[in-house]
Amino acid sequence: MANPLTVGEMLTAQARLQPERIGARDLERTMTFATWNSRACALANALCDLGLAKGDRVGVIAFNRLEWVEIYAATAKAGLVAVPVNFRLTPPEVAFILDDADVAAVIVEDVLLPLLSDVPARLEAMRQRTIVIGAARSADRIGYDGLIAAADDGEPTTHVGPDDPWCFMYTSGTTGHPKGAIRNHGATAALSLMTAAEFQLSRDDDALLVMPLCHANSLYFFAAFLCCGAAVTIFSRPSFDAPLCLNALATLGVTFTSLVPTHYIMMLEAARTAPVGGDVATVSKLLVSSAPARVETKRAVMALFPNAGLYELYGSTEAGWVTMLHPDEQFDHLGTVGREVIGSAPIRLLDEDGHEVPDGTPGELFSSSPYAFQAYWNRPDKTDQAFRGNYLSVGDVALRDSDGFIRLVDRKANMIISGGENIYPSEVETVLGQHPEVMDVAVIGQPDPLWGESVAAAVVLIAGATCDEAALLAWCHPRFAGYKRPRRILILTNEDMPRTATGKILHRVLRERLAAEPRQPEKSP
Repeated sequence: MANPLTVGEMLTAQARLQPERIGARDLERTMTFATWNSRACALANALCDLGLAKGDRVGVIAFNRLEWVEIYAATAKAGLVAVPVNFRLTPPEVAFILDDADVAAVIVEDVLLPLLSDVPARLEAMRQRTIVIGAARSADRIGYDGLIAAADDGEPTTHVGPDDPWCFMYTSGTTGHPKGAIRNHGATAALSLMTAAEFQLSRDDDALLVMPLCHANSLYFFAAFLCCGAAVTIFSRPSFDAPLCLNALATLGVTFTSLVPTHYIMMLEAARTAPVGGDVATVSKLLVSSAPARVETKRAVMALFPNAGLYELYGSTEAGWVTMLHPDEQFDHLGTVGREVIGSAPIRLLDEDGHEVPDGTPGELFSSSPYAFQAYWNRPDKTDQAFRGNYLSVGDVALRDSDGFIRLVDRKANMIISGGENIYPSEVETVLGQHPEVMDVAVIGQPDPLWGESVAAAVVLIAGATCDEAALLAWCHPRFAGYKRPRRILILTNEDMPRTATGKILHRVLRERLAAEPRQPEKSP
């Protein structure tokens, strides 16, 4: 039996079947499948000509733009591994990921070059292979377009199999450092086919990819739409622009997009203040992801897009899609994330002893599918902790109702979701705890009407400390990516910090205390 197609082979097939059809575009440029394939082949060959070999890692740092889909296809064709890096991270955070993955080359947008300022000297080979989008060749860097123009655009001859890795998707971890989740080609193909079946995609669809292309959400949908020969449209802006997004949905003929509740709220407000400049009738599928949406928001979205079915899903970088709530289930099963997606085994909800819990009782959620991640890069201990046989957990707690629908109880043991970005409290606690006057710290999420949640902290200061909340917030400012930055810091005495009998901090009690003492949230996280 032949292996499933890799992303590179999917593009080759579409370039043969429908060469002059639009395959990918952003808000400024358009590529046919033939042009896309030619440029991806040239980039793949150029990377190999620079000395990269199968299995080498390639870091990618860029805002949303057309080059992302060329890079993803090129790495797949050459058997290389893409390491997408969130452009919102700080230079030390970027340096950790590039060093941990031991990247052999990096492709970076010119305006984001400062993010490489903390890269360690041991990545000298990567420095010599720094490829810059938007810049010409110079003594210490290589121009992206020039590299492609000078390369052979024939199909690479590297053999790539289903078990070969394609991407390292770095996800936050409870240790304070992110872990590289390995996504291989076989799992990508399986997830793409399942996605196409669940959403009933065809080559006449067109996805507006608004979430960053360095995120699993846009990566997985990009592959699914390519798999069935549909187009992808990249929302090529550094940050979300609600009026522009609404205009794109109304004028570009797109049929699908995936957004977090914050995006929908912002678009609804934009639609209230100015008329929509076009017709949203082509939009037939809308997805709410990353966080639950309120019923009022759902009803308003459905009114704004009357021809669209509204979906919600639960998943993770590691597991892919786990459950889905379909349009006809939205108001009959409020508060749930649906049932298992096509192609997956029944979800197991386990207690601390590994026994399945009865319906209505919370348990740790384990899923099993052919599209789960392969392993954490260089972290066999964390990989072993994540799996029980063929079943995978990312630490979420849920319960199943009598109809089989899944309701999430806690998100990854106190994880904060702000504007679709996942934030583990331990990441913030590790840094904030380095302040010389901070003795103890606990980080929690506080409700935010726009972003879903924002970061808040409770700290215990050392005896004789003189700093206050304003000073701590100012100290945090340069040390965190914007979405991870605390927006509120509550200073407590050691006696006031709520703890269990064994000394563990009670995050739930802290959340309740913050809720009882609300403060106006910041305008943007």
